[in-house]
Amino acid sequence: MEANRDPYEIRPGVPSVEVYRLLRTGAGLSDKSAEAAAVALPRTWYGVVLYHRGTAVGMGRVVGDGGTAFQVVDVCVLPAHQGQGLGKRIMGALTAELERGAPATAYVSLIADGPARFLYEKFGFADVAAHDSVGMYRYLSPR
Repeated sequence: MEANRDPYEIRPGVPSVEVYRLLRTGAGLSDKSAEAAAVALPRTWYGVVLYHRGTAVGMGRVVGDGGTAFQVVDVCVLPAHQGQGLGKRIMGALTAELERGAPATAYVSLIADGPARFLYEKFGFADVAAHDSVGMYRYLSPR
């Protein structure tokens, strides 16, 4: 019964620079330059790409030093595919790999935009302000 076959597949890895930029902007995230993406993607500790019938429609990555600090980044699903639990599947794959391969003492962080916080809470992430810490960020000025 081909009709019951799940049309979505998650594969370990990272997309090409072009697909990475299309997924980010298509999902409403900020664009990154091709040069920056070309440097960043090969340095991914673990990543997944979500495919719908062979076409990339989502992704997620974990970056970090491999021992003490990790950050979940670039979790996104194109709007036409949202609302089907696909973000959960991406986060499930990322957190499973963290639990399998990262040291138990590692610090894993992420920045949650808007209602995405509710997805991340389902995977054990909590506000850092609750632990006497404050999440901070800084964008570097464009050159």
